[in-house]
Amino acid sequence: MGRTAPSRVGGAEPCRRRGPHWPSLATLGLLAALGQLLGSGDCHLQTPCGIQKCTTDFVTLTSHLNLATGGFDLEFCKALRAYSACTYRNAKVCRGNLVYHSAVLGIGDLMTQRNCSKDGPTSSTNPEVTHDPCNYNGHTETTEHQGGEKNPPTYLFCGLFGDPHLRTFKDHFQTCKVEGAWPLIDNNYLSVQVTNVPVVPGSSATATNKITIIFKSYQGCIDQKVYQAVTGDLPAAFVDGTISGSNENTESLQIVEKVGGKYIEMHARYIGTTVYIRQLGHYLTLAIQMPQELVMAFEESQDLQLCVNGCPSSERIDNSGHLPLPVMGQLLSQGGTAHPWSVYTLEAATTKCHEKMLVKDIYFHSCVFDLLTTGDANFTAAAHSALQDVEALHPRREHWHIFPSSGSGSGGTGSKFFVNLELMCLILVVFL
Repeated sequence: MGRTAPSRVGGAEPCRRRGPHWPSLATLGLLAALGQLLGSGDCHLQTPCGIQKCTTDFVTLTSHLNLATGGFDLEFCKALRAYSACTYRNAKVCRGNLVYHSAVLGIGDLMTQRNCSKDGPTSSTNPEVTHDPCNYNGHTETTEHQGGEKNPPTYLFCGLFGDPHLRTFKDHFQTCKVEGAWPLIDNNYLSVQVTNVPVVPGSSATATNKITIIFKSYQGCIDQKVYQAVTGDLPAAFVDGTISGSNENTESLQIVEKVGGKYIEMHARYIGTTVYIRQLGHYLTLAIQMPQELVMAFEESQDLQLCVNGCPSSERIDNSGHLPLPVMGQLLSQGGTAHPWSVYTLEAATTKCHEKMLVKDIYFHSCVFDLLTTGDANFTAAAHSALQDVEALHPRREHWHIFPSSGSGSGGTGSKFFVNLELMCLILVVFL
């Protein structure tokens, strides 16, 4: 909680003792006053006095309360009575502590203002932290709260769009043929398979027209659920007609329809995973965010995962992120015949993509490649939406943009250059 006045610590000027003064308190104004008490606690008037612990517990019990919601007075009074009981237990050791006496006066004042009776239920100052096995984020927060050594979870991002362009969990960007059915993800919790079909005659480029996702049964949180989308049918339900993982725990896994037949989201709370699926034109796009420890939970036999290891080298179209642009909208087939299919010149495609994407990163270059390859303007929307999905799901802003000049398809050098350029521009605006 913030303090209304800074405290003096270390080598700063000596701490001045405050008298038993409480400002006029309305709603949760107590928290500001408690900041003053905590600041005064730096004075170390009497080491055995536990008033600062009493105050800290009260702040913890009330910090989440909202005056606008029901039950505020009940919970606030329970916390006040717990605060009062704590001061009573410390009465002897704190009798010479001015902070203690200020707290006692303040508690009485607040009890009057909130019409709290002195007798009644009290909040536990050591509530048991409940473990929800069907909430991945809640489980990791609980571990930290209990003093565990586990660090906050690291989330990874993978996306597939366009002809198709793949962004792996390692932030490598590739453009691949991968015609037919291929696994994007295949671990102990989740399987994602995509089916890609040729886009135009004479080109090795393909695009996704089918996505199959299997959420595997998990510890009583969900039953196994299968989702399938094909071009022209992007359902907001699993194949069994349900929209959640189980009848008992509907929040563990849910499908949310954002745009009917065009855009759905899946929220798998039990594994901390979010999936976006869109239909743009005749093809589908996919974006997923998943905890790293779950991404890596797979057997050796499950090593063929495009999101984890990228496309096989024999399936790659690009060269370290650099895309071979068709010449004047044509590409020679194996028989040596030229097949015209695109109405876009390089200049027209560049202009069209620049309307949606101002930064000329790999998403911009993918847009140009797709327009020259297919002539289908829907691929512009696909590239733009893919970048939006990155901004929504990728946990690290500095890695949003990937540039072909990085040489390996990763977001390292190029993205850092872009961020540094932004900072330089900001400094110039401020000082010029």
